[in-house]
Amino acid sequence: MNTLYLSWLMLRRDWRTGEWRVLLIALVLAVGSIATVGLFANRIGLALQQEATSLLGADLRLVATRPLSPAYRTVALQRGLRVVEIATFPSMVVYGQQNVLAEIQAVESGYPLRGKIQIDDGTQHVAQDIPAPGTIWADKRLLQRMGLQLGNEVVIGALHLRVAARMVRDVDQSVGFASFAPRVQINAADLPASDLIQPGSRISYKMLFAGDLAQLANLREWLQKQLVTGEKLEDVRDARPEIRTALERAEHFLGLAALTAVVLAGVAMALAASHFIMRHLDTCAMMRCLGATQAQVLLIFMYQFLLLGVFAVLLGDLLGYAAQFVLVQSIESMREAALPPPGWLPLWQAAASGIALLLGFAFLPLWQLKSVSPLRVIRRELGMPPARTGLVYASGAAVLGVLFLWQAGSLKLGLIVLGGLAAGMLIFGLMAWFAVRTLTWLPLRGSYAFANLARHGRTSALQIVALSLGGMALLLLTFVRADLLESWRGRMPPDAPNRFIVNIQPDQRAAIEKFFTQQQLSPTPELFPMVRGRLIAINNHATSGSNYSETRARALVEREFNLSWADHLPTDNTLVQGSWWKQGASSVLSVEEGIAKTLGINMGDTLTYDVAGSQFSGRVVNLRKVQWDSMQVNFYVIAAPNMLIDYPASYLTSFHLPADKAQASDVLIKGFPNLLLIDTDAVIEQIRQIMDQIAQTMSAIFLFTLLSGLAVLYAALLATQDERIQQAAILRTLGADSRYLRRLHLTEFAILGTLSGLFAAAGGTLLGWVLAIKVLEIPYHPSALIWLVGVGGGIVTVTLAGWLATRRVAQMSPLQVLQSV
Repeated sequence: MNTLYLSWLMLRRDWRTGEWRVLLIALVLAVGSIATVGLFANRIGLALQQEATSLLGADLRLVATRPLSPAYRTVALQRGLRVVEIATFPSMVVYGQQNVLAEIQAVESGYPLRGKIQIDDGTQHVAQDIPAPGTIWADKRLLQRMGLQLGNEVVIGALHLRVAARMVRDVDQSVGFASFAPRVQINAADLPASDLIQPGSRISYKMLFAGDLAQLANLREWLQKQLVTGEKLEDVRDARPEIRTALERAEHFLGLAALTAVVLAGVAMALAASHFIMRHLDTCAMMRCLGATQAQVLLIFMYQFLLLGVFAVLLGDLLGYAAQFVLVQSIESMREAALPPPGWLPLWQAAASGIALLLGFAFLPLWQLKSVSPLRVIRRELGMPPARTGLVYASGAAVLGVLFLWQAGSLKLGLIVLGGLAAGMLIFGLMAWFAVRTLTWLPLRGSYAFANLARHGRTSALQIVALSLGGMALLLLTFVRADLLESWRGRMPPDAPNRFIVNIQPDQRAAIEKFFTQQQLSPTPELFPMVRGRLIAINNHATSGSNYSETRARALVEREFNLSWADHLPTDNTLVQGSWWKQGASSVLSVEEGIAKTLGINMGDTLTYDVAGSQFSGRVVNLRKVQWDSMQVNFYVIAAPNMLIDYPASYLTSFHLPADKAQASDVLIKGFPNLLLIDTDAVIEQIRQIMDQIAQTMSAIFLFTLLSGLAVLYAALLATQDERIQQAAILRTLGADSRYLRRLHLTEFAILGTLSGLFAAAGGTLLGWVLAIKVLEIPYHPSALIWLVGVGGGIVTVTLAGWLATRRVAQMSPLQVLQSV
């Protein structure tokens, strides 16, 4: 008979008897978890790739924090290229009693050079020009937040502008959930009359180029030689690198989280494969007696595993596709982003991972199966050939190691996570083994159940570890996350500043202080001077992004800093090195310790800054620890007063605005239209929404972990099912009834659930403490509910799953039990 056909017939027979159930479930969960993460990340990546050109609105873009030289435009036009200039800055949009922080984009005719802007001015169509003078185009978010209709008039700075259209689709904003503030487009001709461009304004100037590729390459080469501090070139390859980096990090993180489920699924597969092989020793012996060679036996069972693997992979891919679809639809911002459908590559990758996992955990047990002696037919004492359990798990661990390194994206991160997970499982396992052993020493009722668990100490510990990991992950994303967020919020006093005012001009200082007195907002907040400057040298060595390998360090040296001056140490700042300067000191600087570490700045170093084309230098005389979440005004670098007092400066401050005086913010914006008022309550709310979105994603991924933990429990129960039947036969022979057996089994499962829930709650609480103290630097006050839910949930889940798996044994009659032995 054909070997493949025989394998198919045996697979069908074993399928009807349920032999393959656990292996199928474990493999489906493993493939499903990997496919969910891969498809989810793939959809976001495709959204970026499909609209790469519209991320810039041009072929080449020159960005600066100061007005660009007209020579750049002249040279580009001489080369036959199209050129437009735009300016982007944050400002308040006022309508009636409402004000919203928006991103204002002042554009020239001809914008965008690449991509299309779709607007709705009564009918939806592609825009043929830019907003007419005296009008604006606003996106959907601004219209919804302020209740605006087409034709309404809004105030931006000193301008009164009519809403002429809604931007349905804009360039440089292709992924809806990636942008922060609503966007407004105005005609660049209106910008001078707005009174918004003041010293210290956070404005970005951009010059866009499009045209012949050869001429663009020549222009880029010429511009590279002309660029000054604060200017940089970008093309499609540079578009939205922060999004791509964040996407890659999120993909790696979610991939590693998914592999937690894969690890447990691998354990379940190893247990299921061992159980399957033990149940087929007689079959192999009979096949050997009938003339089958070792190679034929191996092929017959290998074909069965591969056929099952293909079926499981298909189911896992379908589960992953459905899971990511539900996940995207359940998160509002992603649903509104209209992500494109995913590609096929993540499904192939998940399928390959599943087959590799199957072979990694099942091939060596199959290799043992071919060595079953034909003498077993007449000599029942001949069992499994000499086992190499360590080698079986080593092969599976090798496959898991490769998967971890692939998902981590780096050898270091992969090894750290893999090592941490292995250490955690080992510690949990030892604690679980010790716990089940200790229970036998206690004078409690149900001692036979305790002894039974201790007899299978290793298997019991494995079940507890698997369920603990799944439960801990879910507790971490529910109760612990809520506790951390509550602790973070609780760290701020009730009267902590919840508003920031930016862009106060020197001649407005007295009027601002008078405003606070009139509105009875006390105490009057301190106004802090701010000068925009760029770090250009450390110890007379020029700084450049190319000097740093860390992404954050490169970004810091390529941007302008907010510098300030003070004659005393700011509130909520603590000196960690050095001392504060005395009155009248000069050429001295104070640096925040975090940025000093990032940029390699040490005590005594000389820093040189460029401010509006002028340079100054100062020596670092102290390092400060800054409490950034105090909601007070803080700075990375503070200078002695006489160093910056002659440079163009603006002022900023923070203050607490009580809810019953919220209208004061509208009065402030109307009286001082150039000011930028930032509502940190709204920022905190947006952070909370982002955390909730991340938690939804992680909860979906870790649900696979919990299900895989249950698969391990089920596999372990099946692995001991034959022994349970033998025990039941002995107990029934000695007079035990069904109720006693049921009580015995439920007691065992309740103990497993209690220990797994206890370990899950302990692990979640410990991780929460580490995150709070070591990462967020906040006090941590865990809720007692985590222990109640952890232990209670563990008992209910494990007891229910165990009862469903073993209820048949307790319900069998004594005769059926004896016949099953």
